[in-house]
Amino acid sequence: MDIRFAKDGRFFNLGAKAIIIEGDYLLMVTNDSADYYYFPGGGVNHMETAETAVKREVFEETGTNYEIERLVFVYENIFDNVTDAPVLKGMDCHEIAFYFLMKPRGSRDVICQSIGFGGEKESLHWLPVKDIKKYKLYPNFIYEKISNLPQTLEFVSEDRRA
Repeated sequence: MDIRFAKDGRFFNLGAKAIIIEGDYLLMVTNDSADYYYFPGGGVNHMETAETAVKREVFEETGTNYEIERLVFVYENIFDNVTDAPVLKGMDCHEIAFYFLMKPRGSRDVICQSIGFGGEKESLHWLPVKDIKKYKLYPNFIYEKISNLPQTLEFVSEDRRA
């Protein structure tokens, strides 16, 4: 049971996301109804640590066990106007997510068999870090941060309401 709830047109989610870099490539996810890329990961279950959640989610999405190197970001995201997840349409959304840098494995072999939050089939993509600005991805702060990840934990907050 994920730590998320919806009530009176409002939605909250507690997430755990993975930053996976192999060589000069960043692993991102998309699905059939999204016109953008997002990080592997998902919801934290009730009574599950964020560390356990990110490892579980990464395995579910890639078929591969990745180990955590360190927590890099705590990200607060406030948004509305969701168009690609019908279950969130018309809701005011608030998410707090932990972004973990995963240890590289030396291989980009991954297998995606996951289904996204809205029930869409997901696909994995290795995007070249040097060309990251050519792609539409969320969260937006990653454009500036991915080439030089902070060495200490950083809190980032975005208010993307229309």
